[in-house]
Parts: sequence; C-alpha cells; structure tokens
Amino acid sequence: MILPIYLYGHPVLRKEAEDVENDYPELKKLIDDMFETMYHSDGVGLAAPQVGLPINIFVIDGSVLADKFPECKDLKLAVINPELEVIEDGAPVIREEGCLSLPGLSEPVKRHEHIKLNWLDEDFNEHEQEFTGFASRIIQHEFDHLLGTVYTDHVSGIRKQMIRTKLNNIAKGKVRCEYRTKAAPKIN
Repeated sequence: MILPIYLYGHPVLRKEAEDVENDYPELKKLIDDMFETMYHSDGVGLAAPQVGLPINIFVIDGSVLADKFPECKDLKLAVINPELEVIEDGAPVIREEGCLSLPGLSEPVKRHEHIKLNWLDEDFNEHEQEFTGFASRIIQHEFDHLLGTVYTDHVSGIRKQMIRTKLNNIAKGKVRCEYRTKAAPKIN
C-alpha cells in the first residue's frame, strides 16, 4: 500500500524516533509498504517518520544510482534500530541532496564519506557494515530523520534565509507532487 509522505513542517519529522521491538504489529507489511511508497515516489530512501511513524526504521535502495555511484550497486536495505558511527578518514564532501518530505527543493549538504552502521533487518538479525561515498550519504540522510533532523538543518544560515519562503510553502502544503503527501496541521 502506498502511504502518504509527511511534508516538512509536520511535527512527526521533528520527533526523535523510538526503537522497534520484534513484536511490532505487521512490521514486514510496514516495511513492504515503505519500499512501495519509496519506489512510487522515485526516492532512494524513506524513513518511518516520513510516513508518520516516529519509530527507528528506514528503507533504502540506491541501486538506481549505481551507474554514477558504483558503491550503491547492491544497496537495498531495511534498517531497524540503527546505530551510526562516522569514520574520520578525510574531509567531509558537499553534494546536493533532496528529500521526499521537501519536494522541489535541493541544497548542498556536507557529509562524511565513510561510516559504520549497526542495525537489525526485518527478521531482527544483527548486521554491521561500513559504507562509503554516496551510499554513506543516503544512509546518513535517512538516519537524520530518525533523530528529528532534515537535511536543510545542515545548510548555512544564509542558504536557509534564501529558501525560507519555499520551506514555508512546503509546510503549508503549497507544493506540487506526483505522490501522496500530508501537510503539517494548520495552527490557528
């Protein structure tokens, strides 16, 4: 089932997500729905807060980027209760990022190129793996959502001033998308 994607400004995107227990109701269905929603929206990652659930789950599939970023070739994961560690082995790299919760917007973001991720898969098997390059960026972006952070939190103050009107319009639901969205509740 395709789920609505919650837009920037919705309070669920600012909540710190909670760990998921292995008895979470219909967990595999939720993960399948998240993948279906991500593919329908032409995304490469989707975190549970983006579909209104403040829980520590995200899905990614970077394989569509493999021609440009070979490290994304087999990058398809369902990630539960992740722990992320940055490996300091070089200067952070600036690249453009976008987000399904901030449609029509992309900004340069500085991220580390090398991380180690510990997580549980949908069967609650433990995994630990290092990721580099754009694969690392996708994972960091989705991990941020679990912390209540969006990528525009990483842009400079000047850039934030320049995109403030766009952000306000997204928060009000004044945006066109090819996928289902849910805007922030109106404040009276």
